[in-house]
Amino acid sequence: MNTGSRIDYSRYRKMANDTYYRVRGRVVNVVGLTIESAGPDAKMGDICMIYPKSKGGSVVVDVQGRPAMAEVVGFHDGRVQLMPYENVAGIGDGSIVENTDSPLRINVGEGLIGHTLDGLGRIDGTHYGKGVPLENGISYSVENMPPDPLTRDLVSDVLPLGVKAVDGLLTVGKGQRIGIFAGSGVGKSTLLGMFARNTKADINVIALIGERGREVREFVERDLGEEGMKRSIVVCATSDKPALERTKAAKTATSIAE
Repeated sequence: MNTGSRIDYSRYRKMANDTYYRVRGRVVNVVGLTIESAGPDAKMGDICMIYPKSKGGSVVVDVQGRPAMAEVVGFHDGRVQLMPYENVAGIGDGSIVENTDSPLRINVGEGLIGHTLDGLGRIDGTHYGKGVPLENGISYSVENMPPDPLTRDLVSDVLPLGVKAVDGLLTVGKGQRIGIFAGSGVGKSTLLGMFARNTKADINVIALIGERGREVREFVERDLGEEGMKRSIVVCATSDKPALERTKAAKTATSIAE
């Protein structure tokens, strides 16, 4: 009896195409801020997780309960070159490298409002890819091409900032870029806090990059305040963070605003 025509081969094809194992690499060299590994297969910009090893050879994680994140920045002599986003204490020869097969991505949505994020988009200290659930949220890459200049909207509408001196004498338009330049301690953060509390914008996305550690809490609690945080998202990458994270913080904030 011929039963071949009645067999559903679709599920078997899916099983044949699925991967039931993970290909990992191992660290073979660490020089300064560059880590070299033998494998895994990767592309420029991919995010990899690096797991330190204990003396017994078992995989461990860092003191914050997560592996170290690193980005693929190059290839040399068949090895993958990685640059870490965070502390790599404990990583050495033989540490396991696992590729996420994706560039840095963040969860975006209205659930971010009122939260403080680090430069990698981790909400209130959560792990990468494990942020708080966002209603109607989406996963969004921070590496995006700028829009075509001919498709950009013209700066034609006024954006009230709620500060009379600025609105009256230095009127700002929607989509305009402005710079505030002044010495230390003369009120730049205070002015930004006033903008955030009083502007007619629906949501504020604020990036604090290169600030001293104590200044972040001062800005959030004193300058921005509870009223400003109700419709703000703050991305922080203080001066003690790695340079790569500070660079990504600007892209993270821009991606959230998009």
